[in-house]
Amino acid sequence: MSQKLNRFPWVRLLLVVLFTVIAVFPFVWMLSNSFMSEKSIFSDPPKFIPDLLFRRGMFDNYRQVIGIYNFGHYILNSVLVVVFAAVGQLLVCSISGFAFAKMRFRGRNLLFSLLVLTFMVPVQVVIIPEYYLMMRLNWLDTYLPLIVPSFLAGAFGTFMLKEFYEQVPEALFDAGIIDGVNSLQMYATIYVPQSIAPIATLFIIAFMNNWNDLLRPMLYISKTELYTVTLGLTMFQGQYTSQWNLLLAASVLAVLPLIVVFIFCQRYIIENSMSSGIKG
Repeated sequence: MSQKLNRFPWVRLLLVVLFTVIAVFPFVWMLSNSFMSEKSIFSDPPKFIPDLLFRRGMFDNYRQVIGIYNFGHYILNSVLVVVFAAVGQLLVCSISGFAFAKMRFRGRNLLFSLLVLTFMVPVQVVIIPEYYLMMRLNWLDTYLPLIVPSFLAGAFGTFMLKEFYEQVPEALFDAGIIDGVNSLQMYATIYVPQSIAPIATLFIIAFMNNWNDLLRPMLYISKTELYTVTLGLTMFQGQYTSQWNLLLAASVLAVLPLIVVFIFCQRYIIENSMSSGIKG
């Protein structure tokens, strides 16, 4: 198949363009419809050019979302929660990944197998006892149930960083022992600088997962001033009607932080992908 694509480079280019259009179209459609009035979104025949584009009231949907519904405050709430949760997951996963990869202790393989096994358990299975625990701790209507669990477990991140640390040359570990550094110093000064690319990749994954989480905020947060982005988006959908123009404008604002984080970390993701391909 690859030889045929090399013989016909235009086929490869066509496939790239096709997949790019498929991937980008939903966002373009969402952005376009965020500049439409409510009556024009479901017009027949459909309008692909927004009726408010470059006209008076072009940003009315965004003004209502930010001014009336206070959606900017919800974005700041989500940024606060997600940054702490992502940093906590990076800290725990990098330390545990280093321990499983380079330290020898009794029951290491059993503990790692049990940790990976938790990755296969759906969150819906444990959400009821988790809610009961948070209720007994009086953590309801706080951000602690959204942040603290990230400091306690991270099967996927631990597995990913363990695999990376096992690829680091053993000579660096031996050199650290010769220099007399302890395990914590070796982790902080030798292995963390070597793992910037996978850590940045894990940060984006953790940021995205926590940013898009709706189940836990819906269970633990009831005060409007503590709403996250996902809870804020539910305000535009009722039982019988939905304000689609405002929902799409709010969705554009909700996606922007993810795009910004990806742009800043893109170089590290590419480096991680390239190094993984070479080592594989």
